[in-house]
Amino acid sequence: MSHPLAPSKSGPAPGASPWPWAGRLLLLVLAGNMLIDGLEVSVVVVALPSIGADQGLSAWQVQWAMGGFALGFGALLLPGRHLALRLGHRRLYLGALALFVLASVAGGLTTDPLLLLGSRIVKGMSAALTAPTGLTIISTTYEEGPARARALSVYTFCGGIGFTTGLLLSGVLTPHDWRWTFVATAPFAAVLLVLAAGAVPHRQPRPRSAQRSGPALRELLGNGALLRPALGAAVLNGTYLGLLSLVAHQAWSLLHWSAWQTAAACLPACLPLAVAALSAGRMVARFGAARLVVLGATPHLLGLALYACLDAPRSYATDLLPTLALVGLGFVPAFAALNAQAGQAVDAADRGTAITLYQTAVQAGAVVVPGAVAALLTFGPRAGPAAAHRPALLLLCALAALGLLVALRGLTTSRPGGADVR
Repeated sequence: MSHPLAPSKSGPAPGASPWPWAGRLLLLVLAGNMLIDGLEVSVVVVALPSIGADQGLSAWQVQWAMGGFALGFGALLLPGRHLALRLGHRRLYLGALALFVLASVAGGLTTDPLLLLGSRIVKGMSAALTAPTGLTIISTTYEEGPARARALSVYTFCGGIGFTTGLLLSGVLTPHDWRWTFVATAPFAAVLLVLAAGAVPHRQPRPRSAQRSGPALRELLGNGALLRPALGAAVLNGTYLGLLSLVAHQAWSLLHWSAWQTAAACLPACLPLAVAALSAGRMVARFGAARLVVLGATPHLLGLALYACLDAPRSYATDLLPTLALVGLGFVPAFAALNAQAGQAVDAADRGTAITLYQTAVQAGAVVVPGAVAALLTFGPRAGPAAAHRPALLLLCALAALGLLVALRGLTTSRPGGADVR
């Protein structure tokens, strides 16, 4: 899933007016766009089995409707930083938002599976440009202090509730026609585009903390204090999305649930994201990032292990609910703390590039792990539909165990104040 990148340290744009109506309109646009980006991660999860059945796609093929968004997002994060400097934040933001609208409409109207999946990649690429650019616009428009803090809180909160909103929207739209899950965001994004044309400032200063190029990138790739949270976040995000896609598959093929039943069943894994969106930073400050990562990774692994012990899920209350609740409760503190660790791993001059690398790893996990789960469901041992989930869940458990080991390593290498020893 997506998460706001590190804010710029530059000051407000000349003539910017943070909290009159113009500033509030700008925040409405940026936060609304962030909500849509979060929504897009989950809006097709429940619809995946319906898409596969209608288009004649295997579990491996159809999972790219979800993974394609993460693929496009992760692939353009690093190049997007250079595009923003070359084209300007306003031009890049408006162009990416317009491309998002076109890709949404194309994905909903096409009958070609390749174009369908391609539209998801394009939407992910668009989000890779609007999400960090929107955060930069906030950091360069609102004065440092209460105004900027409020704007960042709203922005982060909308990203947090977007994932849960997308899951519910998928449950509502899929029974009517799964194509609505592709096109539903188009009218909202179009309205935001019109508002953004008048709200996004024309002048944006260049960030004062200009990024160093090649040498800084090579140094970051050898920074253990950054690589640990990047690996941990890739594993956490990948196993989380892999579990949800697996539950959606089994709810369709084994339990014969409706799309709405599946969406409602997954809420225990998603609601904590929305509820804790505004308090995550305070949790990290109070308990320390390293401890929170371990605290989150442990129930995450336990929940997956409980599911892996089942011959087949039959009762929601006794079979699925414990796993989804444990995974949801573990994800929130761990993911917030991993974000904090990544931001603390480098000096301020390299922080923008470091967080972009970290976010690329997060999106890589969202591509690779659900893809591996779908591959095992499609090409794995034929043990009958009741036990088809076992190899995939064993993989998720192994990866979650790796994540816990990385978290424990981070705990032993952290200073009392919470910062990692490099």
